[in-house]
Amino acid sequence: MKLPLPQTVKQLSGIINGRFIGDPDLLVTGINEIHMVEKGDLTFVDHPKYYDKALNSNATTILINKEVEPPAGKGLIISDKPFDDYVFLVKKFRPFVTSTTSVSPSAEIGEGTIIQPGAFIGNHVKIGNDCLIHSNVSIYDHCIIGNNVIIHAGSVIGADAYYYQRRPEGYKKLESCGRVILEDNVEIGALCSIDKGVSGDTIISFGTKFDNHVQVGHDTYIGRNCLIGAHSAIAGVTRIEDDVIIWANVLVNKDLVIGSKAILLATTGVDKSIEGGKTYYDAPAREARKYWKEKAIIKQMIEEYQKKK
Repeated sequence: MKLPLPQTVKQLSGIINGRFIGDPDLLVTGINEIHMVEKGDLTFVDHPKYYDKALNSNATTILINKEVEPPAGKGLIISDKPFDDYVFLVKKFRPFVTSTTSVSPSAEIGEGTIIQPGAFIGNHVKIGNDCLIHSNVSIYDHCIIGNNVIIHAGSVIGADAYYYQRRPEGYKKLESCGRVILEDNVEIGALCSIDKGVSGDTIISFGTKFDNHVQVGHDTYIGRNCLIGAHSAIAGVTRIEDDVIIWANVLVNKDLVIGSKAILLATTGVDKSIEGGKTYYDAPAREARKYWKEKAIIKQMIEEYQKKK
């Protein structure tokens, strides 16, 4: 998430009653969790396992619960509870704003776009030209929809990321401040759900088409001209490259890459990154031709065994 106006390390430190180390005038231009961090961003870390990753990331400022020497060109804000203070900053700079109409006055709707009755268009949403938004679609705040996009009835674009930190008293939510971006010529089936990024963007690229009942997790990137079948679920921070075909009821785990032109047959389960240009089946996913070859061998072995009985 980009800040409305850049803030200095000293200013942000003051907001959360923290203590800064480094140049007090170092500018922070955005807030991002570690998966999406860019130069100019503030990120947070509260576990020793991830200290090095955060300190050596592209972040300009790190909200941290340990006093260390900041890397060159970076600033630190020392906090007893970095997670909580990060959430506080997210809520301050992108607070929830109540809507009072079905289509927010701050939404931008392009020429030729049709919004069917019962649809909800949130604050600061941008929708391009010649789109068709069917009834009971919900498009949450700040999402961006390109040109010639079709979204079928009951789909939800931009719901919060499914992201929690476990505490002794229960689960603490990492508030989402990202967006969903649907590029030109995308079609989303009925009753689909595409979660916004935690702090970055969930992106569905040019020409990709969804069947009904598809779930896409936060910060996932789906490339150009992909086909996603019904009841498929794609976890967060996953990258699906161009021209991938995913048939019905496929499950894709988080933090992995599916290579360009891969084909995932129905009911496949993907638990690690896979190469493009191949067809996969089974759970965990493996090359379909190897699977069917093994099945043929097993069948032959059973037949030979039965002959000997």
